[in-house]
Amino acid sequence: MKNIACALGLLKNCSIGAVAFLVPAIVTGVLPSTTAPATASGFQDSPKMVLDEAWQLVYQEYVDSNFNRVDWLGVRQTLLSGEYTSRDAAYSELRRVLRRLEDPYTRFLNPAQYAALTEQTSGEVTGVGIRLQSTEDGLIVSGILNHSPAQRAGVEPGDTILIIDGRSSQNLTVENASQLIRGESGSQLSLTLRRVDGSEETIILTREVVSVPTVNFELQREGGVAVGYIRLDEFSAHAAEQMHTAIDTLTSDGAEAYELDLRGNPGGLLQASIDISRMWLPRGSIVRTVDRDGHSDEISANRTAVTDLPLAVLVNGQSASSSEIVTGALGDNDRAVVVGNPTFGKALVQSLHGLSDGSGIAVTVAHYYTPDGTDISTRGITPDINVTLTSQQQRALETNPDLRGTSADPQFVRAVDAIEQSVVARRQSGAAPALASPAQLPSQLGRIEP
Repeated sequence: MKNIACALGLLKNCSIGAVAFLVPAIVTGVLPSTTAPATASGFQDSPKMVLDEAWQLVYQEYVDSNFNRVDWLGVRQTLLSGEYTSRDAAYSELRRVLRRLEDPYTRFLNPAQYAALTEQTSGEVTGVGIRLQSTEDGLIVSGILNHSPAQRAGVEPGDTILIIDGRSSQNLTVENASQLIRGESGSQLSLTLRRVDGSEETIILTREVVSVPTVNFELQREGGVAVGYIRLDEFSAHAAEQMHTAIDTLTSDGAEAYELDLRGNPGGLLQASIDISRMWLPRGSIVRTVDRDGHSDEISANRTAVTDLPLAVLVNGQSASSSEIVTGALGDNDRAVVVGNPTFGKALVQSLHGLSDGSGIAVTVAHYYTPDGTDISTRGITPDINVTLTSQQQRALETNPDLRGTSADPQFVRAVDAIEQSVVARRQSGAAPALASPAQLPSQLGRIEP
């Protein structure tokens, strides 16, 4: 299947290209396109050129060749015969006709939305590596990315941003400020800060490409078990390499079992879910996709698992797409016990294409099934052990994320109980954890293997 089998590229290199993806209302799986769609003549530098590009991509790739009983040829005539006073007017008409497919995942993205999405899934930002939070006292630095210009310059959490390149931060939203802070790699940025001690300082930073961490991990001791707790927030282009680092580090630190927390993870790149599944699963099917022509493509583990320690996966109703692929693969192959609440239920694959004016379109190109052949559409994956949090417990974990993966997290604790017996059995047998050497790891993280 063209959009599933071709090599996945990093999104920063796919400004005009196809990208496949799997998120509730966003994406997962990135597929570079090989040819630009042919467009109707006479529309150069016209909104109609973009409309025709988008129409043709749906015509060529949409998973339902009947277009949900929509006359898609008639739609093209409607789009190209219209008169548009602006690009926004053309965009609105394109969104209107896409809604006729009754598929919320096939959708148009304006240039700003497309740029934001490709940056998000690439796992990289071009800036100085600070996270901002809006408070009554103004824009506060809430976090610093490791190995970033801001960290090297000594910016610290709690610093207040007063001026950004000569512009006062007063009345700026976090989004507006972030747009000002980001820019081309190598360009300079001036920030005036009020330090925590009340002093003010202006610093000059040079923007660069910074990797955004999507994997957080630590060794926890719960019920006498050394648990390697790993939280994955999104399946970005760097998620697989960060996941391998987490497994490697925690195993070296003495982990006896693992908990993979996918709660609240909306998905991301299809290939990242495959690479990460292969780190836990030594053999067996991971996922099967079926395209508009009924062609089936089964993707399997390839003996590159990096650990065989007992594993639990934590999920909830916001675990979607790529999260469900990993959960289905590990659950159906009896590699992990699944704990939490039923998942979101998105069993569709999209391909994301850049259009000639910098906008983009996401097109549903395939349906996927778990290794057992289960269609999880709308119903999601039912956990092996259902643990529902009270509203108070849910609120506590949302307002204080540091409580996740601790004794204050009932789903985490119940998962430890579920795998404790396996840990005890391994202790008694004297089994040593299996950790792959670097030579056994997938050679192209983030890329579909031939």
